[in-house]
Amino acid sequence: MNAPVLRPEFPFFERQLRARWRALRGEIGDTLLRMDSEQYARIAGEVHDAEEDSLADLLVDVNLAEITRDVQEIRDIEAALDRIHTGAYGVCVRCQEPIDRERLEAYATAKRCLPCQQAHDRARAIASPPSL
Repeated sequence: MNAPVLRPEFPFFERQLRARWRALRGEIGDTLLRMDSEQYARIAGEVHDAEEDSLADLLVDVNLAEITRDVQEIRDIEAALDRIHTGAYGVCVRCQEPIDRERLEAYATAKRCLPCQQAHDRARAIASPPSL
């Protein structure tokens, strides 16, 4: 078992989280600009058949999926920053045990220790099996 993260180390993780938050905001802005660019407007305006229409729809869907993913990560970052400010950062929300430093260094928004995260993932997989 790796050592837990101590409160004096919180500023390091806060800086990491804030830098990632800024990067994600930039990525979202870039994606929105790309969606509004003349290239996408031209593709949508030049759709002549079902295949081209499907391509235009796919491009929009991909961009929206990127934005959705980035927004979720921003929410996770904001929740982690809240945990830093309340002193709960690095403590598993399920079992209240410390989250290993190694896990937080790899995944700074982690809110569960690895065993609890694995149990959570298994429960979610059983509750909503992949659709075919």
